[in-house]
Amino acid sequence: MSEQPVLSSKDARGVVTVTLNRPHVNNAYNGELIDGVLAGLSAIEADKSVRAVVLKGNGRHFQAGADLKWINSVRPQSPEINLAASRATADVVDRLNRLPVPVVALVQGGCFGGGTGVISACDIVIAADNAIFSITEVRWGLHAAIIVPQLVDAIGVRQVRRYALTGERFDAEEARRIGLVHDVVPLAELGARGDALVAQILENGPAAMARTKQHILEHAEGGFDRATLDRLIESHAGARQTQEAAEGLASFAEKRSASWAPKKA
Repeated sequence: MSEQPVLSSKDARGVVTVTLNRPHVNNAYNGELIDGVLAGLSAIEADKSVRAVVLKGNGRHFQAGADLKWINSVRPQSPEINLAASRATADVVDRLNRLPVPVVALVQGGCFGGGTGVISACDIVIAADNAIFSITEVRWGLHAAIIVPQLVDAIGVRQVRRYALTGERFDAEEARRIGLVHDVVPLAELGARGDALVAQILENGPAAMARTKQHILEHAEGGFDRATLDRLIESHAGARQTQEAAEGLASFAEKRSASWAPKKA
């Protein structure tokens, strides 16, 4: 596809809108999308006139997690290449989490796997009433190591233990109940609700908000140093090269149950 995987624009108020733009695969992330988001984050970090960021996805779905075809192409390559892929993915979530400006995510349709980590790293999350969520990695013999800290901060250890181990899907109201999203609105009102929140944010002092966010993160449950992040990245990359992951990804590609799933009568 010739389209840009990530679109970014800034309005006169200093509000940057970052749009995931792979709607033909439900905005599933691959290397190009990761690079596009990282480039956008670098531009935001370097631009002192940015006041807020709005993150959204083009098409029917916000973000469907990893593009498993891309994962399967990375998996048989060297450990160094797998480590680099995991590090880039982790950097997206970590840098998004630490941006000094408020980040508002607008979620419609599916938000799966890494998508749940992305919204956990945002300051405010508004979901449309058609949004569906799941932390899917275990279904494919993988695990969500690099988004666990952000998920713990968003929904707590107890809920992560359930949803990261079952891989089950849950709706927008359940996402609000457990704290993954802040509000649920009709799909047609998603953009307007985001606009209203951004207008509220722009009434506040930029430096005060940056310092407030810094202090909040200093006291977050999921707070961790670089060495801890490196261990999570290594675990994430290593899981991709296991036989279990090979079987899980093959089951996805072949549209069948994985070998560990109970045989249906």
